[in-house]
Amino acid sequence: MSMDSNLVRRVGFAVVAIPLALALIWYGGLPLALVLAVVGALGARELLDLAGRGNIRAVTPLALLSAAALPLLVYGVIATPQVRDSLTLWWPYLAAIWLIVLLTWVLASHQPSERPLAAAAITLLAVAYTGALPAFLLAIRHTSFAVKSWAGAWLVFFPLVVTWVCDTAAMFGGRALGGPKLAPTVSPGKTRSGSTAGVLGGVLMAPLFGLLIFPRVGLDIPVGQLLAISAVLSVVGQVGDLAESLFKREAGVKDSSHLIPGHGGVLDRFDSLYFVIPTAAAMYRAFGVI
Repeated sequence: MSMDSNLVRRVGFAVVAIPLALALIWYGGLPLALVLAVVGALGARELLDLAGRGNIRAVTPLALLSAAALPLLVYGVIATPQVRDSLTLWWPYLAAIWLIVLLTWVLASHQPSERPLAAAAITLLAVAYTGALPAFLLAIRHTSFAVKSWAGAWLVFFPLVVTWVCDTAAMFGGRALGGPKLAPTVSPGKTRSGSTAGVLGGVLMAPLFGLLIFPRVGLDIPVGQLLAISAVLSVVGQVGDLAESLFKREAGVKDSSHLIPGHGGVLDRFDSLYFVIPTAAAMYRAFGVI
């Protein structure tokens, strides 16, 4: 496929997907949780497919169901006091039972020669990586704000925009400046100059949001705190990108799948955000924003 054709597909997908994503984040609630559940299952499927290229046969049904269930459970905890009270009491026991089910399933379905340890490990990683980490978006959106909230939506948009600007600045900065590679064995196209440009680009979003956007929706977050958040997210997002690239490098593939026209798979689109979203939620909590 030519570069121009690929670009057209990417732009066409973005024109449709971006407004839908913005509307979904603004509304929030169960629809957002359901979309995260679907994304969790699709991401888990892609990660298990990567592992399958190395002859690791994971417990796929358990991984997909669990990755989809986690965002729904998180939303239930946030939105429903009864669910919150029950899971506060029972989650350690449920986690232990889930792990016992996983290991029993592996025992029943794998011979010693079929890499049972790797199968159990990748199943657990798939659930934590693609199901649990993105679910922190619900904590950002709904810990302090109900559905149809612009304040809650912009708290989500901030780390998303920082990540997008960081990625864009890193790409153009790396092309313009060149220089030593950032991680040549994992992602040969990335440079240290591009990484630095990415961090600077991400940090520039802090005053924009702190002075022009957040005050308009009733959020009073000091610019200094936003500078700290954006700087950390710009670094963490690049680490997340490299982590997913490492998985693909081991599997010997360029994209995690061909699900999204011109963009690859779910893992390719969420690689940075898997790290950014929970980090943003933790920093928001540390600064008392949520």
